[in-house]
Amino acid sequence: MERPMPSSEDPLFLNGIDGVTGQYLVPPVKFPAAAKLAAPRGQATYLERWRNWLRDNPVRLPFDTMFGVDKTNPTQAGWAVVFHAQASEAVRKSLEPLIAHRRTLIDPDLVHVLTYLAGEPAHKFLARHGTPMGDVEPTQVPYYLLLVGGPDEIPFDVQHTLALFHAVGRLSFDTPEEYARYADSVVAYEKGASVPNHRQVSWWSPKHLGDRSTELSTDQLVIPLTRGAPADQPPQLNKTIAAKLGYASREAIEDDATKEWLLTTLHGREVRPAVLFTASHGLGFPANDARQRSEQGALLSQDWTGFGAMAPAHYVAASDIQDDARLHGLVAFFFACFGMGTPTHDEFPLNPARRGDALAPSAFVAALPRRLLSHPGGGALAVIGHVERAWGFSIKPLEMAQASTHAFKNTLAKIMAGEPVGHALRDFRDRFSAANNLLLNHLDPNMPNDKLTPRELLHRWIERNDARNYVVLGDPAVRIRHTDLQTLP
Repeated sequence: MERPMPSSEDPLFLNGIDGVTGQYLVPPVKFPAAAKLAAPRGQATYLERWRNWLRDNPVRLPFDTMFGVDKTNPTQAGWAVVFHAQASEAVRKSLEPLIAHRRTLIDPDLVHVLTYLAGEPAHKFLARHGTPMGDVEPTQVPYYLLLVGGPDEIPFDVQHTLALFHAVGRLSFDTPEEYARYADSVVAYEKGASVPNHRQVSWWSPKHLGDRSTELSTDQLVIPLTRGAPADQPPQLNKTIAAKLGYASREAIEDDATKEWLLTTLHGREVRPAVLFTASHGLGFPANDARQRSEQGALLSQDWTGFGAMAPAHYVAASDIQDDARLHGLVAFFFACFGMGTPTHDEFPLNPARRGDALAPSAFVAALPRRLLSHPGGGALAVIGHVERAWGFSIKPLEMAQASTHAFKNTLAKIMAGEPVGHALRDFRDRFSAANNLLLNHLDPNMPNDKLTPRELLHRWIERNDARNYVVLGDPAVRIRHTDLQTLP
């Protein structure tokens, strides 16, 4: 049965479960109250950051490289590593093997080592290196950009803005040794005579009783992706991206999506998937909780016994990934709150003051993807996911009766087809740009016919922040060697 259009009384369900209380991180908000909070009032100060961002970051600039440059090919589009000006010599040295490797594959004129200055917005960073925002000139600032350091050094906002026009990834580790392990792992994968992975994509999607968030992500995202049809229709397996690209598909949905299943997949001995997609709640912790750095963004499994309960047995955290895990060559996509990281303040403040509460003493990258990327046995190539909370708007826009898996399907298909991971995320970047354009028109007093109702404004504001917050951790130029994957019998 087709799900009815949301009514004005439908509450907004925010994804994420509190790692202390076992309840929603933010209680569901009735729509009229939320819409009232979103409606601008005159020159309210809470809009100033938004106005400034839109002023400094044009949204209709053409996203392209110069004519004749193939953006999916780093040898043409170029590659650069971006170090914070205060990056240690040990960290710089740890990535030399990766930089040297890129120089053997790409014309030296298209490989750069760039510097980011503290406090610098993205457009000033680009201008200082000789290129305006929106013009991708590989000999100045290449298309593929690898940021090095945490968001306390190179802010998430800079990464989000650069990603409008470039394929951007980030590495953030605690020690030079972890950077070196990742660099060596990528070089070994790209230079190896063969690859360790099988031509398989694995899917993991818990669905908790009475939980609107995981009902949506399972029934309207993962099931259509794995079975080629909505949950209430017969499967059409020949229409799935796995079938079209010749991948075997292994899925753990609802009761099967246990902690043990996911850990067995990540520690696989016989079969090692090339791609892993998960859709679940991510854990969140208070800013003063000692577990925040180690467990924020951990993936809540089907083992969770329900609201009010919480224990380590209910979720997959970085500490669960043992040294004998088999991760080399994996590309993972985690649809989960805080799955990739946490900013300092709440970017979705639904309170009368429109003031984001402090989420963390300082912004940080989540521990689980860092563990996967820097694994001592050979790390994952890249992990994709969400900074801040992940909303259902990515799956089902508020005003639409039907879900849309378009951006997820395109991103996964491009990754599985062997396109560079950073470029594969373009559909989410385009959504971000489109939402920015609508909001800019709304705020522009010279465009009186483009004003949004409070309901529309709330939707577009959340949709914009949600689409912006998808990021790549890892080198954006890495790609699955899809023609070399081992075929399952």
